[in-house]
Amino acid sequence: MKRVFSGIQPSGVLHIGNYIGAIKQFVQLQNEVDPSASSGQVDAIFCVVDLHAITVEQDPKELKKNILSVAAMYIACGIDPNKSTIFVQSDRPEHSELAVILNCFTSLGELNRMTQFKEKSEDKPNVSAGLFEYPVLMAADILLYQTTDVPVGHDQKQHLEITRNIAERINSKYGQLFVVPNPLIKKEGSRIMGLDDPTNKMSKSATSALNYIALTDDSETIRNKIKKAVTDSGSEIKSGKPAMTNLLTIYSEISGKTVPEIEKRFEGKQYGEFKDALAEEIIKFLTPIQEKYNALMADPDSLRKILTDGAKKIEPIAQKTLSEVKNKIGLG
Repeated sequence: MKRVFSGIQPSGVLHIGNYIGAIKQFVQLQNEVDPSASSGQVDAIFCVVDLHAITVEQDPKELKKNILSVAAMYIACGIDPNKSTIFVQSDRPEHSELAVILNCFTSLGELNRMTQFKEKSEDKPNVSAGLFEYPVLMAADILLYQTTDVPVGHDQKQHLEITRNIAERINSKYGQLFVVPNPLIKKEGSRIMGLDDPTNKMSKSATSALNYIALTDDSETIRNKIKKAVTDSGSEIKSGKPAMTNLLTIYSEISGKTVPEIEKRFEGKQYGEFKDALAEEIIKFLTPIQEKYNALMADPDSLRKILTDGAKKIEPIAQKTLSEVKNKIGLG
């Protein structure tokens, strides 16, 4: 049986890159699994990974708000709580307990090779052990639910590799305890670059808001950001150069048109006309999402119930896996 798991941190604002690179794929995948195929089991699981968020300093009030915000945006973008399970990572203590166990089957050498840790810890005086062990917690998230497929971006590929290594190492020692998950990496749109710097990925933690289009940005903000987006030398609306390739990818992913179709439409036209059209396409795309998001955020009790119900729904899977692991390695 196919089981999909993935999650997004409730830190910073969700942006168009998060949608194209992750949430869009989540929505598509939930329609490829059948929750009724096996009684009592869950096939599409999407988590708000708040424990990952606290590996760097967070404001507690903002974190609580952002947890609900990510859940609301999941649903507003098309993740259906009747088809998928949505929950908050810290509401299932099995994640933390399994992470402690998996730490004992992970070497310092493996963690030292993680490029994301090197990037995030560079030039920082105080780096938490939690950030260093981030890949192990991610492995626990995935392995806990016997996940078969994990939609991830290119920046998470190395973390999936260590997850697979940990699972294979434990299975080889104790028998088939874990499903070894497969990464699902989109061919197009898995890495949306910053509007202000097309050589670096669009980021929630960017120092400038001109780096990204937030999913909650209003129309005028979107027009202003696209207008100021970096472009390449020359004036041809064609992929191949970093900035134009990025903008064409965004246009394609939210409009459903292919890049060649867009190139043909703007053949012989200037950057300004293309940018105006791109801004309007983004506004048209985000307007219904924002309306649904605002309605959901206006009813936090209903959101919390969806998250609580989700955590209860997956409890049997989480407890079964943890119990089997503890028994096999001699705990309890």
